[in-house]
Amino acid sequence: MASSIRVPLVEPGTRPELAEIEATIRAERGGEIAILYQALLNSPSIASGWEKMLTAVRNRTVVPADLRELVILRVAVINRASFEFEAHAPLARKAGVSQEKVESVRHWPEQRDAFTPDEQLSLDLADAMTREIEVPEALMKKVRERFDDRGVVEMVATVAAYNMVSRFLVALNIVH
Repeated sequence: MASSIRVPLVEPGTRPELAEIEATIRAERGGEIAILYQALLNSPSIASGWEKMLTAVRNRTVVPADLRELVILRVAVINRASFEFEAHAPLARKAGVSQEKVESVRHWPEQRDAFTPDEQLSLDLADAMTREIEVPEALMKKVRERFDDRGVVEMVATVAAYNMVSRFLVALNIVH
């Protein structure tokens, strides 16, 4: 038996007080208001802050799009967030990630050789932050060697933000 979403979805356009937030979401997300945001709209302040932060993570960082999407996919796999994985697999492909790598993320680190050194480093960081929380010093040293201070902050923020997203989705039973 399938689980149902644990909060009501806010139908876009039905609550005038949400018009401004909905317009921002539409502008940043490409028109349609996804089911995730329909759940978030139950809390206007959370929906607004969420959109600002996730837009910054998705669109305003120096993290290369392919690395960003790979870590998002990996976080989704670890946290069993199928909605997140399904939503980001096409974005990963658009960012230049091969279908083979999209599938190999599910089997990380066993399929480590399928990835470049930058991809391996990014996936190692995603695993450490998601599974262990604390990042080993040796791994962080490698991250700092690869990225400048801004890049380190933005890569860590990307992994952290998508842990938040996946845990929200899973807790509320939001699936495709």
